[in-house]
Order: sequence, then structure tokens, then C-alpha cells
Amino acid sequence: MALVPAPLMQALPQTALPLAMRPPWRARLDLAVAESQGRSVLRACRHDGPLRVQKVLYPDGPALAQLILLHPPGGIAGGDELQIEAGIGADAHALLTTPGAGKWYRSTGRVARQSVHLRVSEGATLDWLPQESIVFDGALVEQRLRVDCAPTARCCGWDIAVLGRRARGERFSRGRWLQRIELFREQRLLWSEQARVDGGDALLDSVVGWNGLHVSGLMWWVGDPIDEALLDAVRALPAAGLHYGVTSPQPGLLLLRALGASAERLRALFTAAWLLLRSPLFGHAALPPRIWST
Repeated sequence: MALVPAPLMQALPQTALPLAMRPPWRARLDLAVAESQGRSVLRACRHDGPLRVQKVLYPDGPALAQLILLHPPGGIAGGDELQIEAGIGADAHALLTTPGAGKWYRSTGRVARQSVHLRVSEGATLDWLPQESIVFDGALVEQRLRVDCAPTARCCGWDIAVLGRRARGERFSRGRWLQRIELFREQRLLWSEQARVDGGDALLDSVVGWNGLHVSGLMWWVGDPIDEALLDAVRALPAAGLHYGVTSPQPGLLLLRALGASAERLRALFTAAWLLLRSPLFGHAALPPRIWST
């Protein structure tokens, strides 16, 4: 690899440098959505580094603010650290999504990290619906997500991980993916899980692990208790090529776990479950973000 003189490297934009040479990104996004006279508005939005709210849309009417979160570099390399803090104020309703899949690049030794903390206040509702994270072979990744719900808050969300780019013949043979998800209500832990997968681990092919598949996802609902008929309706959703299960380990908590070979199919299952749950649990039907179709 040709060396770039230090003065020239400092003068170049980071996006013009090879991943192994550019300084790591440090990015933070703090946002707050509040209710004002029947409208959910982006009351505060502070950012440091390459994290932005691209747009605030109202396809469902003024009561629901749809926010598109953007990471302009387009991918996350070793050493990068992203932090997102989102607060949904009392009686507000927000949907947070991304314009495309997140890409976690191969690392030369540095760990890439992302931390997300979502706070949902009394009477507020949050849809956390990011597109999938694609973990390249050789990536070193740590993802952490914490959701704090007030007693009367409601939150529906998901997280989807893709290990390796199978369409390119790539398997996750090197690197490490670590993920922690924590769901709280009234400062009481409802659900906590941590996953660690090392590249080439036997768990990836084991029938008690990933069973040769490479796409995994968890969808959750925190809010009002869910009756058995609605649970059965979610369990009956068509999911060709996927292994999935639905459970409600305690009142007001629903978990849908899925494993497959296609991120598109897994996201379609989660979307179908979201559409099914939204009307009876949120009080009105869902409208999938248009950005998902572009």
C-alpha cells in the first residue's frame, strides 16, 4: 500500500482515506420528541460527528413523527464509536428508522462500537425499526441497546444482524460480533440478553446454534398485556424459510425471535408482526416508512 505523507493525509477528507488509514469516527446524536397540541415534534436534536436526523415526516398525521436517522459515511469501521440517545416525551409518538442497512467493515484490530439508549415517557409510544446490520467477515463489533419505558409507555422494536455476506460467497470466518439488549420498565429489568459469536465458531453450524444460517433477529413489544388470541395470530404469520418463535414471558412483554438465510424475509416477518400488533395495541394501523421501498 502506498503511503500518504502526513500533511497530505491531514488535508484529505476522512472519506477519501483508506479505512485502515483514516482516524476513527466519534459520533453522537441526542434527540428529544415532545407532544405539543396533538402534534409530535422534534424538540431537540444535537449531534457531534457523522450522525444526523435526515428528515422528520408525518405520513400518519401530526400525532406521529417519523424520524430517519442517517450515518453519512455509510459504514462503520474498526475504532468507530457511535452513540444515540433518544427521549420520547409524555404522550408523544415517534418512529425511528434508517434509510438502509448498517455495514460493519472488516477490522485491522480495532473494535467498532455502537450504543443506543431509548427512553419512553408516560403515555408515549416509540417504534424503533432500524434496518439490518451487516457484519462483514473480519469485523470486530460491539452493539448495545437499552430501552427504558415508563409505566404507561409503549415500545415496539427490533434488531436484525447478518453475519457475513453470503450473496458474495462470504462467511463469517474471522472477527467477533457482540450484542447486548436490555429492556426496562419502571426501572425494572424485563429482559436482558447477550450474544457473542466469534468468526468460524462451531456455534454457527451447530443445530443448537445458528444451524448454518446467518441472519438473526429479535423483535419486542413492551406495553399493555397481550391476549392469547393476538399471540396466536402472530405465531400463525407465514414465514417461509425461517425458524421463529413467539413468547410472552410476562404480562406486557412480547418477544419474537427468528433465524434464517435471508434478511429480506426476516424483515418481512417482523414487518408483518408489527402491522398486526399496531392497530390493537397502539390504537391505529401502521404505515410502513416509504424509505424502506427506495
